[in-house]
Amino acid sequence: MTTTCPRQNRVQPTGDILRHPTRGSLMGNRGILHDTSAHSHGALTHRRWQHKAWVCCVLSFKGRRRTLMAANRYTELFFHDEAVALAAGHRPCAECRRADHKAYLAAAGHTGSAPAFDKHLHAARAIPRKFEQNRAQMDAQNLPDATFVLLFDQPALLIGDMALPFTPEGYAAPIKRPQGRVTVLTPAPSITALLGGFRPSLRLPANLR
Repeated sequence: MTTTCPRQNRVQPTGDILRHPTRGSLMGNRGILHDTSAHSHGALTHRRWQHKAWVCCVLSFKGRRRTLMAANRYTELFFHDEAVALAAGHRPCAECRRADHKAYLAAAGHTGSAPAFDKHLHAARAIPRKFEQNRAQMDAQNLPDATFVLLFDQPALLIGDMALPFTPEGYAAPIKRPQGRVTVLTPAPSITALLGGFRPSLRLPANLR
């Protein structure tokens, strides 16, 4: 019997993966994170970091249809928007988002292979042997729009002179952009891409679009 509860597949900017009913605007893949019976119970195993190619994909591509959490198939993950995906350590998929993939790597200043970049990105997003998100300390004034930071123990998106606190339901009302040193969730290679002109797809509240 298939679970009636939300599956554990909603990725947060902090790297947490929750059971939550909200729908995402992008799908993601970082390998097989579930066991062979997860299609029924919807939960993940402790695995999170074995696969270094973490990608974010469109929800629909060439009419392909998948059974969520099928045995021996990659785990379908979902993101509120691309800023969340970048903060969690993902990058655009080279197959279903080829143009965005090329634009992202170019903006990040990478001219080698995708696997080489994935190794670089993995080193920036993960604390070795601890399987935790690597969080840098940086000056807020030097961070580009679409960067996620941690404010009052809550993820927040920087846009202009604002910071938008984030919850699993989406963005809350904006507050003033922080000043000084902040804890940054978005890994350094993606910050370089944002500074280099890459523009992620954002799912902002209607009054801020």
